Amino acid sequence: MSGTEPLLALSRGDVASYVSALFTVYIVLIFIRILSSWIPRMPQSGPLAAVVRFAGQTTDPYLNIFRRVLPPVGGSGLALDLSPMIGLFLLLIAQAVVVGAING
Repeated sequence: MSGTEPLLALSRGDVASYVSALFTVYIVLIFIRILSSWIPRMPQSGPLAAVVRFAGQTTDPYLNIFRRVLPPVGGSGLALDLSPMIGLFLLLIAQAVVVGAING
């Protein structure tokens, strides 16, 4: 090894960018979950259904925390689930705090 080869190391900024990207992907999955709940007849097979199922399976455990505390608002078939809004708000705060802490 000569002294001119670059070191392959991650900087704090690289790690912060990666963590921020993970938060962003999870936020996008929550948005997919929200949009899919507005569409009454989703296909039961195919790539779109697989994406919707994945988004639901990935985000529902997190959103269920808020659903236990805050039940849907409204009555009968027009109930409004506020858990995604609260979940998104807290995720954005956590993203700012965690990425800020990593950056120093």
